[in-house]
Amino acid sequence: MTAPPGARVAFGTLVVLVVGTLGLVALDVAASPLGRRAMVTGLTVLVLMPAVLLGQYVPPPYRLSRRWRWGLLLAQAALTYLPLVVFHYPWLTLLGFLAGAVLLTLPPATSVPVALAVGASGPLLIHTGVIDTDRGSLSVVLSTAITASAVFAVAHLALVSARLHGAREQTVRLAEQRTRARMRQDLHDLVGSSLVAIVIRGEAALRADVSAASARSVLAEVVALARRTHEDVRLISGPETTLSLAEEFAHAQRLLTSAGIAVRTSLPPHVEPDRAVVNCLRSVLHEAVGNVLEHSRAGFCEIELRAGDDDIRLTVRNDGVAATGSVPAAVRTVGHRGTGLVGLKGRVIALGGTLHVGPTGREFSVAAVLPLGRDGA
Repeated sequence: MTAPPGARVAFGTLVVLVVGTLGLVALDVAASPLGRRAMVTGLTVLVLMPAVLLGQYVPPPYRLSRRWRWGLLLAQAALTYLPLVVFHYPWLTLLGFLAGAVLLTLPPATSVPVALAVGASGPLLIHTGVIDTDRGSLSVVLSTAITASAVFAVAHLALVSARLHGAREQTVRLAEQRTRARMRQDLHDLVGSSLVAIVIRGEAALRADVSAASARSVLAEVVALARRTHEDVRLISGPETTLSLAEEFAHAQRLLTSAGIAVRTSLPPHVEPDRAVVNCLRSVLHEAVGNVLEHSRAGFCEIELRAGDDDIRLTVRNDGVAATGSVPAAVRTVGHRGTGLVGLKGRVIALGGTLHVGPTGREFSVAAVLPLGRDGA
């Protein structure tokens, strides 16, 4: 696991800022008229300070826990103030790094007041005579504010960059999951009904004592269905395109007719719903036709599409209830299938529509009502 490029650039900038500033302070300490012990102590502190600072600013995924950053903040405060008070080092620039660390570590409600207190401590130390320096109070305050702002801004940008990178990766993973889910759903919706029709025609041919001509006719139908199934698989795996509802109605009519079910279809001559609505209607149509073929004993099926001013309604009804005298198995088991009509209900609702599935008198119907969206609207 590595940090994202933006976070690495920001952290590199922080390294240059910290090391460069502390290098200038070290040169000032080395040129100051201090005793040997004070000189060694000051340089040792300046060597330790980069590790403390960078430990607080390191971006994800290497970012330390809050408890460790609190400990480093206390260590930084000690390394900043003790040399000032004990050895009277004029390294007031370190107050800016401490204020920046406070802004990054403490909660927002308390970080600003504490950072302001750190900034005010510099002029206070000057006025009380703890530190003897030629710098004025205003210069110290401005230097502290500039350093704290630069440290906070760069470290915060590194954190934001890391979080954006993580959010982008999560978005990619979610998109992959949605694509796989869509492909599974489309395989069930588009290919399922064709496979059921192939099985029904093949079993019917095996049970019946048919002539060579009839067998050849059945094989021709099976080959046509297989080719259609192959086209559906290519459609699922290929780029998404706008599909014709008229072609889907014709395909559903061929499937039902080949299974010995009389079909009546009704399709408006001019209807132009948007792609999402078309895909949802296709899924409902395929699922409903597949249930008629697989679960009912219907002898007649009606497929009707009506377009109103604001919505479009697809209804697939059959006489399977009249034939069986009870609710078809599709309804009793649909809740356990995962990719059936109950699965389609979520897709219909997501588009602002409704889906009704169940017996109506002596018929069984599937009715989907969707808002009539328009391409380019």
